[in-house]
Amino acid sequence: MTVPPADAPLRPVPVPLEQTIRAVMERRERETRAAPPTLRIAAAVTNFLGSLWSVIVHAAVYGGWILVNLGLVSGLSPWDPTFVMLGMIASVEAIFLTTFVLINQNRLAAVEEERSELALQVALLSEKRSSTLLAITARLAERLDVPVADTGEDVGALTTAVEPGAVIEEIRRQKPDPL
Repeated sequence: MTVPPADAPLRPVPVPLEQTIRAVMERRERETRAAPPTLRIAAAVTNFLGSLWSVIVHAAVYGGWILVNLGLVSGLSPWDPTFVMLGMIASVEAIFLTTFVLINQNRLAAVEEERSELALQVALLSEKRSSTLLAITARLAERLDVPVADTGEDVGALTTAVEPGAVIEEIRRQKPDPL
């Protein structure tokens, strides 16, 4: 297989894949619109907090506060020369910002759990279909007396349905103990 040059034009996405992408994007959009207002607000606040604009706004507000209260801005008299009020405001803001971030992380964790569950279900369905197709192909080859090259794999084992619980237990058994 040859690798196309970096400046080669991109080939169009196949129609079924394009339809799948569109369906997924439309579902995400519907879920976003259907989310409770509290979660939408938390997501908007968190998106702003994770932006460069948030840094600029905070730098301007806190920087301006500090400059005025140090007496470095002529025409404005300091109102918080000890910065106690600034510290209190920053602490309260940190509490609320942390809460918004945690709300958004919980929402994202729930979305990720759903996606993970979907991926598992699709993988298990795909495995079942592959096993079934392999079993049918093996039976056809046997009936038609078509020689099958020895791949070193036991075809019978590959046609057996996978039990998810057994796979999880085997992974746990082979995984080194973290302690």
